[in-house]
Amino acid sequence: MVTIAGAGPGDPELLTVKALRRLQQAGAVLYDSLVSDEILVLASEAAELVHVGKRCGDGVDQTERQQMINALMLDYARRGVHCMRLKAGDPFVFGRGVEEVRFLKEHGVPVEVIPGITAGIAAADLLHIPITERYRSSSVVFSTGHASDCSLDEFDALIALLKEGTPLVLYMGLKNLERIVERLLASGFSPALPVSAVARVSMPGQQLLTGTLETICGIMYAELPSTPVVFLMGEHAVPVSSLPTTS
Repeated sequence: MVTIAGAGPGDPELLTVKALRRLQQAGAVLYDSLVSDEILVLASEAAELVHVGKRCGDGVDQTERQQMINALMLDYARRGVHCMRLKAGDPFVFGRGVEEVRFLKEHGVPVEVIPGITAGIAAADLLHIPITERYRSSSVVFSTGHASDCSLDEFDALIALLKEGTPLVLYMGLKNLERIVERLLASGFSPALPVSAVARVSMPGQQLLTGTLETICGIMYAELPSTPVVFLMGEHAVPVSSLPTTS
């Protein structure tokens, strides 16, 4: 069997009980770069730990990397080894988990998926940022920095939601932040729209930076926070201590 599990945002105490149990049972653990050392030490001493994550500038094609991961999972399964594919956050939130499920099912391999706490929700909870709240916002959009390359139609659909008050939770957006901010401002958003940036969510050194569309790029360049960074954008995307109360 292959277990595809979310490791959460990094804090080992945010692992689910089921993910921890499988981690201690697995004979092989294929883990991503953002899975913390504090979580990996919880694996069985007999388990084979295999790093399969992306390294900045390693020059490996992402399609080739995924094919290699698929081949490893299949090989362990065919040898009767319980393989755990351990991903940061949640496997199905920008984690390619569904691609791996499809591959394994196509090859007749039993697979289970264990949800994990995704970084965007963890950032909102830990920093008390209300991405949904009664009478304020009834929906939330999760996106990646690739939104900067969206077609006009795709971006217009995103803009329509944001203009209705839906907060945007942006993953992997640091590289393309300037471009995203430019497109939002060009779409008519106020330069004063609040933006919160959370670095190293749930981990030692977690950092909250707050600003606006107009100031957030300068703040990020000045502070140079550790990656990864999650951005939360919207009228109410600031800690509750900064918001007016609702009667």
